[in-house]
Amino acid sequence: MKLSRRSLLATTTAAVAASAAPAHAVPGRAPAGGRGLRTGFERLAADGYAPLEGQRVGVVTNPTGITRDVRHIVDVMHADDRVDLIAVFGPEHGFRGTAQAGGSEGRHDDPATGLPVYDTYLKSGQPLADVFTASGVDTVVFDIQDVGARFYTYIWTLFDCMEAARLAGKRFVVLDRPNPVTGRAALGPVLHEEFATFVGRKPISQAHGMTVAELALLFNGEFLREPVALETVRMSGWRRSDFHDASGLPWVPPSPNMPTPETALVYSGTCLFEGTNLSEGRGTTRPFELLGAEGVDGRWAEAANGLGLAGVRFREAYFAPTFSKFQGRTVGGVQLHVHDREAFDPVRTGIGLLVTARRVWSGFAWRPDHWIDKLTGSARVRTMIDAGADTDEVVAGWQEELAAFRGVRREYLLYR
Repeated sequence: MKLSRRSLLATTTAAVAASAAPAHAVPGRAPAGGRGLRTGFERLAADGYAPLEGQRVGVVTNPTGITRDVRHIVDVMHADDRVDLIAVFGPEHGFRGTAQAGGSEGRHDDPATGLPVYDTYLKSGQPLADVFTASGVDTVVFDIQDVGARFYTYIWTLFDCMEAARLAGKRFVVLDRPNPVTGRAALGPVLHEEFATFVGRKPISQAHGMTVAELALLFNGEFLREPVALETVRMSGWRRSDFHDASGLPWVPPSPNMPTPETALVYSGTCLFEGTNLSEGRGTTRPFELLGAEGVDGRWAEAANGLGLAGVRFREAYFAPTFSKFQGRTVGGVQLHVHDREAFDPVRTGIGLLVTARRVWSGFAWRPDHWIDKLTGSARVRTMIDAGADTDEVVAGWQEELAAFRGVRREYLLYR
């Protein structure tokens, strides 16, 4: 992994990040008591949208771009004459969230506001820059809730939009939101660039432990060919140790298979089962918490519990997915029950589950396209497990590259 840091942190964080304003000026006031967390959008609104003054604005967002009283920021800004909002850009699943995984809403006019909605999904580079140019915006604003995993595609929508904004000569403003699974640590293997796809464009760790504003600063300082004119609007009242429930913010599923913060807690580990012939729980009410396949029985839960993984227990479970793998068929497997989220390591847990599934179920197989390599960022996890490595050996294999990434990551952190 080759990472060369540029000294852009001080110049890319907007002056608005340091400003403060009374909570009553923000759409959806902060909760009484506690630290009174305010999102980037809440602080932007409290400052009278000063960073957007005189600019024609377009917003990259989805259903998670809401105020704490669950109004969408597009609806709020559209109704405010202090903002010249002229366009919306929809990612995977769409601006209003009507599309399933691997889909989008296409180009249309939003029925609620009449604003033109442009489709960014699977667009990057010059084609996406052309979309920004055609929209007529001067500034592109990004506000989407992330879940902390490298293979969750919205952070690569962020990266692609930053690169396209640079190519189109547009300003780029990132409104920050909490990482719902904390920002305490980076975990897991780091992507090798020859395995880059839309589930991992650049060498960051599998669980990055950053907010979207911090990632934007990292992308601008390390990975863009040339930096974009970037501003970030920080949160106030957020600490790196905070889980989602400390924020006081409502949870809106960022995608159809991310229904709860508990899903996000396990996702950076159990999403690895997308790279196998086992169900990762899509088509159930507990995606990524339920895992299984036909022919799996209670031996898997017993073996997984035998690993002594911190903070989690495994229950023998049976379920019938309503779509995706094993649709309409009853399968056996496990359900994860996280009992100590402070101690829980989702990536180690995901590896432990892969190791034990392969050992107790003779039908275990990787997806023929080796999708697991794209998810883990190299062929190493797959080949080590196939060679009989245990959980500790697999985890030890990425520690050197993870330590290097942690050193780079540290330079871009905005919060304690």
